[in-house]
Amino acid sequence: MPLMPPMKRRAAFLAVTAAMAAATAAWSGHELPIYPSYYPQEIRIDTVAEGQAADLLLASKIHAYVGGAPRFAAAPPDQIRAVESLGSFIVVSINPGSPLAGDEASACAVAGTLLRGLERSVADFVFHPYPVTPFHGDYLEHADLAEAAAARWLGGAQTDQPTPKVKAEGALARKLVPAKWQHDEGFDVAVEEVSAADLVAGAALATNAWLGPPWLRAGWFQAALILRDAAADPDKRSAIEADLARLKAADYENAVERINLARELVRLLTGGCRKVMAGYTVKREYFSAEYSDGIENVGFDAIEGLNSPIFIRTAKLKDFPWNGDLALGTPARPTSAWNPIAGFDDPFGRLLWSALGDPALIPSPNDGAWMLNRASDVAAGR
Repeated sequence: MPLMPPMKRRAAFLAVTAAMAAATAAWSGHELPIYPSYYPQEIRIDTVAEGQAADLLLASKIHAYVGGAPRFAAAPPDQIRAVESLGSFIVVSINPGSPLAGDEASACAVAGTLLRGLERSVADFVFHPYPVTPFHGDYLEHADLAEAAAARWLGGAQTDQPTPKVKAEGALARKLVPAKWQHDEGFDVAVEEVSAADLVAGAALATNAWLGPPWLRAGWFQAALILRDAAADPDKRSAIEADLARLKAADYENAVERINLARELVRLLTGGCRKVMAGYTVKREYFSAEYSDGIENVGFDAIEGLNSPIFIRTAKLKDFPWNGDLALGTPARPTSAWNPIAGFDDPFGRLLWSALGDPALIPSPNDGAWMLNRASDVAAGR
């Protein structure tokens, strides 16, 4: 490469010297009131099998594994961290054609026998026969009812009840139900696992500026999604729908009336025995916190875990906070359309939309409310 001519070299030297002099005039120690987002220059999402995810995390080839559980050969090192969120609901449904469920009393007896017979030592399963869980932001408004439900189902065991035939749907259900009870044909009761994230996604609406509906993450609303179809009595169905309509329309005077209305709704939903909640599972997702190649400041959602807008907006690359590449793995291949109206509704698409979408409000991580996605100028109170 030819050398720069003398006059040009002198001009370049003077320009650099002037720039350095200008830089030394800047004041230090005065932080901006708003920090720039730790948003990487590139977000890469790859489909990764659960058997490969552990090795990629350990090698910092991916920063987080969203929606699955890596298969570690041994206990993961300290650099691999886990976040916990609501995994799924375990739902018990009475077969209306079963000879053991001719009336409500018989249905309750069958459901009680099954709930008391579940294997409660299964990893990540929590016995909790109430649809609002500690992961829901409104759980404290239902905590006494949840305790009463557990006492109801565990107390008064009847030894003369016949053993039910159970259709265990899925790997987890087969672990929970005693093997001698399991029957695929002529069953009295079915046990199934309902994904919490899929339940929320199925009821969600999204545009570029709005996520919703506002009650999407409330425990009472998710309880209705699961249990409302089991109400056979017309008067009970009408009461459930009326309470739902009032809660959605904010047709109440104050917080006390709202809480009592939600409690009454869940009481109606759980008053029968044709479809009951057995418990929930805890989902664990893993990310790399390796000293230089990992991520930190990881936000996650109590219901959706890492597959949520708060994760994409908070996870900070340790090595290159503003201009590095964030690498994510997910176990499910994309299956939905990629558009904000009729698509992005599978796990891969939801993760992608969390990165692409820019809604005004995003779910608050640990309750059923919503939080501002962007900075706002809020006047200090006097």
